[in-house]
Amino acid sequence: MNLPNFMPAYTTAQGAAYVGDSRALLRDLPDGSVSLVLTSPPFALQRPKEYGNLDQHEYIDWLTEFAQLVYAKLRDDGSFVIDLGGAYQKGVPARSLYNFRVLLRFCDEVGFSLAEDFYWFNPSKLPSPIEWVNKRKLRAKDAVNTVWWLSKTPWPKADVSKVLAPYSDRMKKLMEDPEGFYTPKKRPSGHDIGRSFARDNGGAIPSNLLQIPNTESNGAYLAGCKLVGASGHPARFPAKLPEFFIRMLTDPGDLVVDIFAGSNTTGQVAETEGRAWLAFEERRDYVAASVFRLLDKSLSDEALRGAYESVLSGDGNDLSALYAGTRLRQVALI
Repeated sequence: MNLPNFMPAYTTAQGAAYVGDSRALLRDLPDGSVSLVLTSPPFALQRPKEYGNLDQHEYIDWLTEFAQLVYAKLRDDGSFVIDLGGAYQKGVPARSLYNFRVLLRFCDEVGFSLAEDFYWFNPSKLPSPIEWVNKRKLRAKDAVNTVWWLSKTPWPKADVSKVLAPYSDRMKKLMEDPEGFYTPKKRPSGHDIGRSFARDNGGAIPSNLLQIPNTESNGAYLAGCKLVGASGHPARFPAKLPEFFIRMLTDPGDLVVDIFAGSNTTGQVAETEGRAWLAFEERRDYVAASVFRLLDKSLSDEALRGAYESVLSGDGNDLSALYAGTRLRQVALI
């Protein structure tokens, strides 16, 4: 799906990336057309970041504007998944409650239901904040983000069987020899452990604690950024995070939208998973560099530079011939 009143920066077989304010771009979408909005907005951090962030009090009002638009654009069975990092209050080792206030505002005022709260544990995250963790050693490092799975109704489309986790070694042994590990009966907890407990269902039901390291260092995106001398987006999330929710909450052909697309990890995953996608990002340099996620890795350095520079400059050239045989069909400008 393309927007009727905006020109995409580039399109692929499955989606399109746009440069602009997500509020204006969202308004151009038909109501009830989106299956999943999945995003990680700039966090409400005390220290200014190059990708932009607001004071924590202003931040909640600002983000609620987007939530109201998202609510209107979602299908009745659609979902809104938002990744929010933790923060501290200014000047003291006490946590900010901004991410929980965001959740309450979205549910109490906008009308969302909290389908489930998720927590993304990044074991590779560096110790932070420096003042309270490294210098004064008053706090443990902050390595968990809150990820709110919100829905327009209490009954969003979802299928957890699409994101089953690998069985533990103990469970594998139990399935091989059920009688050697347990006796079917009702447990004191109330759980009725029957013989079917040892059935192989292809994997275990995942928990709402998602352990995903964020360690990308040698992928096509960073290689492309290095080639053209561009700085990679400083707050990228790993592909496994959007992959989990895209698989669980959508079907092939459904529309997935990221309203703070950054380096467009969401679009890359949606493309791979056969979902339609739209990426909205205010900074053209980030959109230009995101083409490296979707271009054929066999393209020459010259072709890669050409794609990047075309989106960055806004010259409007038709470069479709450059991408013959690749997933990227066209580069156009807003």
